[in-house]
Amino acid sequence: MAGHRANASVRSPALKDTVTAIQPRRDLPVVELTAPDGREPRATVSDYLSLVKPRIIELLLVTTFPVMFLAQRGVPPVGLILATLIGGTLSAGAANTLNCYIDRDMDRKMHRTENRPLVTGVISPGRALAFGFVQAVIALALLGIFVNVLSAALSLAAIVMYVWLYTIVLKRRTPQNIVWGGAAGCMQVLIGWSAVTNSLAWPAFVLFLVVFFWTPPHYWPLSMRFKDEYAAAGVPMLPVVASDVEVARQVLLYAVATVATSLALVPLAPMGWIYLVTALVGGGVFVAEGWKLLQRAKDPANRTLASLKPMRMFHLSITYLTLLFVALAIDPLVHLSLPLAF
Repeated sequence: MAGHRANASVRSPALKDTVTAIQPRRDLPVVELTAPDGREPRATVSDYLSLVKPRIIELLLVTTFPVMFLAQRGVPPVGLILATLIGGTLSAGAANTLNCYIDRDMDRKMHRTENRPLVTGVISPGRALAFGFVQAVIALALLGIFVNVLSAALSLAAIVMYVWLYTIVLKRRTPQNIVWGGAAGCMQVLIGWSAVTNSLAWPAFVLFLVVFFWTPPHYWPLSMRFKDEYAAAGVPMLPVVASDVEVARQVLLYAVATVATSLALVPLAPMGWIYLVTALVGGGVFVAEGWKLLQRAKDPANRTLASLKPMRMFHLSITYLTLLFVALAIDPLVHLSLPLAF
């Protein structure tokens, strides 16, 4: 050991000279590669994007885009499609951002949302609030100027319904919060229809009801997965206050209502074979999974999330709605008429 110390002491002057020789010049300008808050610019953009909840927006646009094809009975003008989708994206982004602003105290108590920017402090509440309002103003202006006033008004109604009715009034007060608050997500259907026709008609209202009835069997299985976190945050989602059997029963009932409503569109629009087959087959699978969830909930052996498998219904609901609305868009383009009896 003494030998090692001696060697180190012998080498240290040379090492010191070497380190000194490679030190950077202090008189050169330093280029700042970070944002003012100390984070990389790309990460900051990512943080703001997370406030708008892109996955939810994707699902909303899945309903808006096809409805425009049905209303047009063909392909709408490209400029109209772009203006409607961009305006709808900003409108939904504004609602989601304001939702994050209001729910930031609750998000701190849930593991699923504890890394959101307003919880970690990456984005200040004031900046998030401003970001939400800026999106709303741009969305309404874009829709009002390049689409029509009716679509802009419906977009404003959707923002108010989601932020005020759902987030502020219902979410923390009633287990039926997602039922009535979910109506805000249905507004995109009306916006898509009104963008093309500058009016509303029965097919648009039927599709509104399809999304309305679809929302509980989509969201309640997710709430079953995270019910302990919702309980800890003081949010009375249905799975928090009701048994798994009751929740599964409600999921099944709403799934049946969704499929029945989707079939009501066939004589009303009218729709052809492509939509009808998709609605029947996809709807049958959707209802069957709801039935399976109820049977698993009734089985005393299924007392864990792993055995209950609620997320199967959650993921299937997304697939079902996507396929249904894709068929809704394709049917007017490749219309295979049904017999008059239908």
